[in-house]
Amino acid sequence: MIFSETKYSLIKEKTLFGRYITNQHIEPLLNDLPKEVIVTKLGTSADNRSIFGLKLGQGKIKIMMWSQMHGNESTTTKATFDLINYLISSKELLKYFNFLIIPILNPDGAHFYTRFNANQVDLNRDAQDRSQPETKVLFEAFHQFKPDYCLNLHGQRTIYAAGEMGKSATLSFLAPASNTDRSIPSNRKTAMHLIYGIYEDLKGYLPGSIGLYADAFNLNCTGDTFQSLGVPTILFEAGHFPEDYDREKTRYYVFLSYISLLKRIQKLAIVDETGYWNIPLNAKSYLDVIIRNVQTRDAKIVDVGLLFEEILDKGTISFIPKVETIGKLTGYLGHNELDAKAEIIEFSKKNPIKEGDEIDFVVIKNEKILIKP
Repeated sequence: MIFSETKYSLIKEKTLFGRYITNQHIEPLLNDLPKEVIVTKLGTSADNRSIFGLKLGQGKIKIMMWSQMHGNESTTTKATFDLINYLISSKELLKYFNFLIIPILNPDGAHFYTRFNANQVDLNRDAQDRSQPETKVLFEAFHQFKPDYCLNLHGQRTIYAAGEMGKSATLSFLAPASNTDRSIPSNRKTAMHLIYGIYEDLKGYLPGSIGLYADAFNLNCTGDTFQSLGVPTILFEAGHFPEDYDREKTRYYVFLSYISLLKRIQKLAIVDETGYWNIPLNAKSYLDVIIRNVQTRDAKIVDVGLLFEEILDKGTISFIPKVETIGKLTGYLGHNELDAKAEIIEFSKKNPIKEGDEIDFVVIKNEKILIKP
C-alpha cells in the first residue's frame, strides 16, 4: 500500500477544498510554512497578481512542478499542498530531492476561474512565443533551476474514459512528444517508464480508471517544449471520480501518483518504456447526465445528453446542466443515467428542448427529478 486514506487524512491540507483555488486561498499557507520551505515571488501575472515559487529539499535530484497553468484546473494544486505537508512531516524524501514548486502559475485565470490568463491567452500554447508574463516566469525558472524532471500538472473534463467506453478517467498521464516524428529519445523513454510505474502502483486503487492522454506533438505546448530540451517531462491530468465533482477523491489519487513517482525515481535503474503502451488511451465517451429513451412529440425515441457548465458564483463553483446533444447516444456513457421508458417527459423550461438549453429538472411519470452533480 502506497498511502492509506487514513494516513493521508493526517497530512491533507484541509483549508483547501473544492474547485475554486486562488492566491487568496494559498497565501495564508505560504506565510505559515516552516523555514525549510523558501517562498519567493517569481514574478507577476498580466493582471499584476503574484506568482510564487517554493523551494525545499537538499537532494541532488531536481524536480520542477507547476499547477494551474489553466486557472480552472485546481485539483493538482490541492494535492501539491498535501505533498508539501507530507514532505515536511516525513523529511525522508527531502534528502533525495530538491523541489521547485509553482502552485499557481496563472493566478488571474484562477481568480476568474477560466482556462486563460487576463489577456485571454492559453499559456499552454505560448511556449514558443513566450508573449505572456506567466510564460516568461515559467521559462526563467526552468533555465535557472535546471530541473532533472518536469511535472506539468493539469485537470481534465468529465468527458474522458480510460479506453473506449471504459470507466471514467480519474487520472491520465502523458510523456509528451518532443518532435513531429514522436520519436522516443532517452528522456521521453524515462518519462514513459515512470508513468507505467505509476500505473502499476495505482491500478489496484483505480482499476480501469487510469488512461493515457492524447499523444500529439505541439511545440507551442510547454510539456512538448521541455521534453524537446531533453528533460523528462510528465503531464498529469486530474479527472473525474464518480460523484466527486469537488475532485476531493481525485485529489487523493493525484497525491498517490506524486508519491509513486518519487519512489520510482529513487529506484530508477533500467529504463523500459514498453509497458507504457499497455495503458488505455483516453476517449471522449462520457456525458454528465444521459436521459435515455425519451419520446418526442413526433413519437421518436431519443436520448438527451447533458454536461455541467462550471460557473463562478460568489466565490464558489456552480454546476449548471445544459443540453449537449440529442439523439441515440449509444456511443456514450453517463455519469448519471435516467430512463424515461419511452415516455414524453417534461423539462424545467420548455419542451421540446434543443442543444444549449439549461435543464434544472425533468418530470418522468409525475416524478420531479433534479439534475445536479
